[in-house]
Amino acid sequence: MEENQPVQNPLREIVDPFINLFKAPRALWGINLSYLLEGLTYFGVLGLLAMYFNRLGLNDIDAGRMVGIQTAGITLAMLLLGATVDWVGVRKALLVSLSAMLVGRIFLTLAPQSGAPGLWRSAHIIAMLGILGIVLGYGIYQPACYAAVKQFTNKKTSAMGYAMLYAIMNLGGFLPGLISPPVRRSYGIVGVYWVYVALTVAGILVVAFILSKKTIAMAVANAREGREKIEEEKSDSNESQTTKEKLIYYLKNFPIRDGRFMFFIFMLIPVQTLFAHNWLTLPMYFARAFTGVVSSNFEFFVNFNPILIFILAPMVAALTAKKDTYKMMILGTTVMALPTFLLATGPNLYSVFGYLIIMTIGEAMWQPRFLQWVAEIAPKNMTGIYMGIGQFPWFLTKVITSLYSGWFLMKFCPEGVSPEQTNTEVMWLIYGFIAIISPIALLLAKKWMGKGLEKQRG
Repeated sequence: MEENQPVQNPLREIVDPFINLFKAPRALWGINLSYLLEGLTYFGVLGLLAMYFNRLGLNDIDAGRMVGIQTAGITLAMLLLGATVDWVGVRKALLVSLSAMLVGRIFLTLAPQSGAPGLWRSAHIIAMLGILGIVLGYGIYQPACYAAVKQFTNKKTSAMGYAMLYAIMNLGGFLPGLISPPVRRSYGIVGVYWVYVALTVAGILVVAFILSKKTIAMAVANAREGREKIEEEKSDSNESQTTKEKLIYYLKNFPIRDGRFMFFIFMLIPVQTLFAHNWLTLPMYFARAFTGVVSSNFEFFVNFNPILIFILAPMVAALTAKKDTYKMMILGTTVMALPTFLLATGPNLYSVFGYLIIMTIGEAMWQPRFLQWVAEIAPKNMTGIYMGIGQFPWFLTKVITSLYSGWFLMKFCPEGVSPEQTNTEVMWLIYGFIAIISPIALLLAKKWMGKGLEKQRG
C-alpha cells in the first residue's frame, strides 16, 4: 500500500472529467453531433427493420436473418474496412461512409414501392441493395469516429471522450422512440424511413462544415500538446514509414497474435446476445406479448435503454476511470446478464423496467471501457483495424442470434395470438442462461488473463 497519497474528493472525481471534456476542441463536438444524428438514424431504422421485412412478405425467421445480415455485415465491414481511416484520414472517411449510407437508405425506403413482395423477389432484392450501402458505410463510420476521439483527446479527456461518444450514440438511439410512433401511425414505416434519409443528409452537412481540415488540424495539435513527449516521438517516427514498412508493421502488430486478447473479446459473445435481442426480439415481444400503450408505442420501450445509457455512461466512467478494466468487465457483464431472469417471470411492466434499468447499469459499467481499452492498446496508426478486430466477435454474435431469434419468436411469442397464449417466460429463461456464460468464463480465467492485459496497456 502506498503512503502519503492525497485524499481524493469523490465529487471532484465525477466533476473534473466533465470540465475537461467541455474544454475539448470544436472538432470533438463535431464528432459527437455527427454521432448523435447517426445514432438516431441507425437505431431508428434498425428497430423497425424486422417489421419492415414482414411487410415485404417475409416471415419472422427470414426477417430475423435479413436483420442479421445488416448488423453482422456492419461488423464484418469494420474488420475489412476499419483501416480506411488510418489511410485516408478522419474527415474523408466520414464523408465517404455517410454518403454510402445515404444511398443505401434511399434504396431501402424505395423498395416497397419498386417491386413485388416476397423472399428474393424484386422488392426484397432492392431492399438488400440498400442494406449493402448501409453495411459498407457503417463499416467505415464507427472506426473513424473512435479514431477521431483518440486524435482529438489527451490523457485528461480521453476516458470521458470515449464514454461521451458512446453516450451520445445512445441518446440518438432513444430519440426514435419519440419521433417514430406518430410518423409511423400516419405514414407507415416507409414514412419513418424517409425522415431518416433526411437526417443522413444533415449528418453529411455536419461533417462537411464543422469538421473542416483546419478544425481537425487544430484539434490534433492541441491534443498532442497534452500528451507525453514519448508519444509525440512515436508519432513522428511512424509518419515517415513507407507503404511496405507500414504493411509489415500492420502484420507484425495484428491483435490475433495475442491469445489473451482473442479470448477476452470472444468470451463477450454470450452477454452481447442481449444487445442483439434489442432489435431482433424486443420490438416483437412488446408488440405481441403486451396490450394497450406498450403495444402501440413499442418503440419507446425498445429505446428506453439508450436514454439510460446516455445518463449513466459518463457518470459510471467518471467513477470507475481508475478501476481495473478486467474487474469492471466481470462485474459489468454480471450485472447486465442477471436481470434477464426477471423477464422469465412473465410479461409485466415491473419486470420490463427492472430488466431495462439493471441491464443498462451493467452495460454502462463495461461496454465503454472495453471500446476505450481496444482503442488505447492499438499501436500508432492501427486504431481502425484494432477496432475492427475487436468487434469481430460482435459480428458472430449478430449472426448467431439472428439465426435462432426468429424461431424462438414463432414458438414462444408468435404473431396473431393473444398475449395470454404466448410463452415468453421459457424464451427469456434460456436467453438468461446464455448471457450468464460470459461473466462466469471471465471470472474463471481471471488469474490467467489479468497480468497479460495490463502488460498490453503499459
